[in-house]
Amino acid sequence: MLMIPAIDLKDGQCVRLLQGRMEDATVFGADPVAMASRWVEAGCRRLHLVDLNGAFEGTPIHAEVVTAISRKYPDLPIQIGGGIRSLDTIETYLKAGVSWCIIGTAAVKQPELVREACAAFPGHIIVGIDAKEGLVATEGWADVSTVQATDLARQFADAGVSAIVYTDISRDGMMQGVNLEATVAVAEAGGIPVIASGGVTDMKDVERLCPLANQGLLGAITGRAIYEGSLDLAEAQSYCDQYASN
Repeated sequence: MLMIPAIDLKDGQCVRLLQGRMEDATVFGADPVAMASRWVEAGCRRLHLVDLNGAFEGTPIHAEVVTAISRKYPDLPIQIGGGIRSLDTIETYLKAGVSWCIIGTAAVKQPELVREACAAFPGHIIVGIDAKEGLVATEGWADVSTVQATDLARQFADAGVSAIVYTDISRDGMMQGVNLEATVAVAEAGGIPVIASGGVTDMKDVERLCPLANQGLLGAITGRAIYEGSLDLAEAQSYCDQYASN
């Protein structure tokens, strides 16, 4: 079980949103590279980056920042999402040193892109499924579709996707715990490893997540909790490692 720190990028700064609302952004730092250093020093084994401006505008805005982080930590696995809607963008990020590109909105609107990307860049594609009351949201969560999250996961079962990042929008940034039932349902539907996102608050959540590793849960993304101090990243990862070894 990986505890994956999130760095959400908005206008060059590190922020966290409440339920994906750009107007509800809290700035936690002006230097994303320094923030990455903080989590590396805490022992993170994977980093989750989100280009929030890119998610809304449909094209990457923070490519230089992402490149700077990947060059400073060339051995750190990095996954990036936000505005990834073409093979060219994926190729650019992978050349910059990113390990995985997360396809979100395009997975709903251009599902063939996911299959093309998996064929062109095997082992480097993650699908991002962001859901509100079980329905997939797109365009930086601004639009809610009629597609069930489990149906979308099932659609990519044989596409070669490395993982699914599943976010329950209603829990994101709200410090209310992870929607465990929905997360497991997505993992079972697609047969693809799932990374939980949204709601990780404290060690109680980590304790609830660890047993789900044998049900397809690869890890959990944590943001506001580690920024505000209700969760210590190093302690959380240590607990996960100890649980796995028992």
